[in-house]
Amino acid sequence: MLPSGAAAAPPRTATSDFNGDGHADIAVGVPGGTVGGQAKAGYVNVVRGGPKGTGAHGSIRITQATPEVPGTPEAGDRFGASVALTDLNGDGIAELLVGVPGEDVTDRGTNAGMVIAVGGSKNGPGPASTVLTGRSPSAAYGTSVAAADLTGGGNKTIVTGGTDKVVARVIQGEDSMVTTVVAAPMGGRAPALATGDFDSDGHDDLAVAYWTAGAPHTQSHVRLWKWDADRSEMANFWNTDNAGVTALAAGDFDGDGHDDLALGECREIADENIDDPCGPEKLANGGGIHLHYGSPANGSFGTRTQTLNQDTPGVPGVAENGDRFGAALAVADINRDGRDDLIAGAPGEAIGNAAGAGAAWLLRGGARGLLDADGAATSVARNQDTPGVPGVAETGDTFGAAAATGDYNADGTPDVTIGSPGENASLGAAWLLPKGSADGSAAYSPRTLDLPYLSTAQKYGKPLSSR
Repeated sequence: MLPSGAAAAPPRTATSDFNGDGHADIAVGVPGGTVGGQAKAGYVNVVRGGPKGTGAHGSIRITQATPEVPGTPEAGDRFGASVALTDLNGDGIAELLVGVPGEDVTDRGTNAGMVIAVGGSKNGPGPASTVLTGRSPSAAYGTSVAAADLTGGGNKTIVTGGTDKVVARVIQGEDSMVTTVVAAPMGGRAPALATGDFDSDGHDDLAVAYWTAGAPHTQSHVRLWKWDADRSEMANFWNTDNAGVTALAAGDFDGDGHDDLALGECREIADENIDDPCGPEKLANGGGIHLHYGSPANGSFGTRTQTLNQDTPGVPGVAENGDRFGAALAVADINRDGRDDLIAGAPGEAIGNAAGAGAAWLLRGGARGLLDADGAATSVARNQDTPGVPGVAETGDTFGAAAATGDYNADGTPDVTIGSPGENASLGAAWLLPKGSADGSAAYSPRTLDLPYLSTAQKYGKPLSSR
């Protein structure tokens, strides 16, 4: 039975179907992978969905040695540092966006970086092209990547994070332009990106999070941007500060028809005498999730908020320093009640005596969002010691370092994938949780997928992209 006021939405069409078979696929970036003897040249593994989900229907390995993919595998390129499977042209087959932040670009310098788009097809990777290129040495374009219809014209805008910068390639019909969204110190980290309709005007917006600590000064920001057609540029329309954030995710967690924004591994950065949106510092040290809820177009986004961590009633575990709760986020309406659920990873979570074994939580959406009127959550936790989940929780597995959702078996209900890049001495692996459940769960890795270079640390399982 559906909760009062909620209606089950129709299943979302898979936007990550790379081979056009009607099943969502998943892209696994392996920037630490060796290619052609070149350490950390990197590759992307597109794992096919099918009647048995992912891991049982084969996969495709894409590198810069793949025909039509620009460039050549070189040590330190880190091809696959960021990935996104998205249908750029609306033909029902996804393209693969790949960040290559270590790419050296002629006339632009060492580690200028780039983003490459690889076409999908029923017979394997299609034509590929460079869509964004760093403008200077160490620009490191491709540390993060996202795409959405930000202009409302039916064309996807491709957004990338680099060193102290976020830029967008805006595609309008046959024309395109590259514009800087934000340029500011970002502490040497990849800015977190997410897209959603946060102002409820019917068009996607862009969320960006970044922070620094002490150089040149301590600051932390989450900012929302929308397309300004009159000025042909992205315009900043909402901000929240003093929140150090590792991950962002958009979803309608209360089922009111308006997108909400989840801030993952939210913790205080600046030691200032102002309100900390991530909760008390002593609790936020282990990470937390802070939510800003959407409102009608004539309302104000983010006025209503919620904050939760492992000390919140209904969330299994205890908030401990280094847990990194919320370091990875993914969204889907797992139980089909018309309200999105949030998957949150905590790769630093200790399981028994195994430090950093990692875990992931499925947090249910409800009438008031992720917390009820009493401030309690409804959630379950999964790790490698959960009955039914393959493997054993071991020190340094970092289960929960990445998360993704998609309807991999095309049964109308989303499934969950969890990455564990520290598994098997950092060879890495990924876990399929059908419908978010441990029942029927399965693991796959470079070894089970017959990928090469099994003797080296691949850190397979981060990043992940699917939908």
